[in-house]
Amino acid sequence: MSRLYLSAPLPFVGQKRMFAKHFIEVVRQYPAGTVFVDLFGGSGLLSHITKHIHPASRVIYNDFDNYRRRIEEIPRTNALLDRIRPIASRFPRHKPVTGEAREEIFRLLEQEERETGYLDFITLSSSLMFSMKYKMSIPEMRRETLYNNVRKTGYAECPDYLAGLEIESCDYRELFERFRNMPGVVFLVDPPYLSTEVGTYRMSWRLADYLDVLSVLSGHDFVYFTSDKSSLVELCEWMGRNPSLGNPFERCRRREFDATMNYNARYTDIMLFTELGNAPEEAV
Repeated sequence: MSRLYLSAPLPFVGQKRMFAKHFIEVVRQYPAGTVFVDLFGGSGLLSHITKHIHPASRVIYNDFDNYRRRIEEIPRTNALLDRIRPIASRFPRHKPVTGEAREEIFRLLEQEERETGYLDFITLSSSLMFSMKYKMSIPEMRRETLYNNVRKTGYAECPDYLAGLEIESCDYRELFERFRNMPGVVFLVDPPYLSTEVGTYRMSWRLADYLDVLSVLSGHDFVYFTSDKSSLVELCEWMGRNPSLGNPFERCRRREFDATMNYNARYTDIMLFTELGNAPEEAV
């Protein structure tokens, strides 16, 4: 049996390493032959663990963010970090890299992107920026302070990490439609958390998108992840207590006003109103 990873081999926002041991306990409860569909595959950690626990089961990993490409490029990423490390090490660990050294690093990044067309920006951000701050292009990184956070050794290659998985790369709704009527299927549902940073994901989500995911849960076995920042569980409990409410804004009209707090903070004020004689009926 291949090695069991309890954390993803490369940095990824929202990987479930803290849940790994608890997730193993949950997955073991399902019988042999269960089909597992990881709708928001992310780093592939949930799919990897599931396949390790149930090697004979089908495990479908939706690699929407192309994590497998990052895995494949570990040797190239390590080689680039080997060139960056001596430059960053002119400064103490976790301290800013400034002056000519900073420019040397950016010249290396620009050269690598120009010659190969590929940079693993999440891994590079983890190596060169403040903790949990990730930028997805060189211009974005240039607007940030660089730090000497480069690991002393490279990342281990892991050709077995995604072994045995059926890898897809599509909208989760498309994948759900393919498997929704299959008996014995369990959906792994780990969408980007509401009210948290989703800038590294290849998607842009609104509240309605998060709520749409809940339709996957009805009538199916699932393992679902969320956080207390989203208040999604609280919202669903409230909806359960008020099933007849419907949409109170259904017959409303809407006006919007774009407002600015400062140079980088903007928001939209929304006014919803009923016209005279067209008020929503009170739920019975």
